[in-house]
Amino acid sequence: MRAIAFIFARGGSKGLPGKNIRPLCGKPLIAWSIEHARAVSRIARVIVSTDSEEIAAVARDYGAEVPFIRPADLARDESPEWLAWRHALEFVRSEESRLPDAMVSVPATAPLRFPEDIERCLDLFAEGDSDVVITVSASHRSPYFNMVREFGNGTVGLVIPPATSISRRQDVPEVFDMATVAYVARPEFVLERNAVFEGRVKAIKLPLERAIDIDSLYDFRLAEFLMQSKEHN
Repeated sequence: MRAIAFIFARGGSKGLPGKNIRPLCGKPLIAWSIEHARAVSRIARVIVSTDSEEIAAVARDYGAEVPFIRPADLARDESPEWLAWRHALEFVRSEESRLPDAMVSVPATAPLRFPEDIERCLDLFAEGDSDVVITVSASHRSPYFNMVREFGNGTVGLVIPPATSISRRQDVPEVFDMATVAYVARPEFVLERNAVFEGRVKAIKLPLERAIDIDSLYDFRLAEFLMQSKEHN
């Protein structure tokens, strides 16, 4: 199986400006994801898709390819990343005259993953019978038990009311948070469909401490603390 990894990193982050190249434990944030992807032997190429020349320069310094600059209309706040996935795959198809067997998205915002986490996603994808493999971690809240929504009259209620009264979290279906550790997708599916859950999706379960997704300064500081901890190392 020939896989190509892509790291999609816009320059215009609002939650934490400049986060993709912000130094984290001695390296720019994006460098961790580049190194994780390069450590996976089944990944033939590591390509960064960005609209920022500054991010592109840092990515090249750490061994990634940046063979194109992402068009501005695919890098706005409201631009679906799915379209950037398509753009990257179409570039590869035009350059190589074929698609890879697997597209691997390795987000820059999950620096605490291990390369083995990507390997597990590829293993599950290689078994067949899935269009996309995602990563998940245990959720601290459940829509059946302690997640609520607000109604028009100002009251609140469970997001998914159970058929009978439930007093223990253990009695409701287990739910998970999607993580941004890695995605493995069938390229043809990405080009033909419009969202992950339009296809057959499987998941790899990961511990919460490796599934931190950096979107704010709080997330960044938490990731830095965990990365420096003896347990993570």
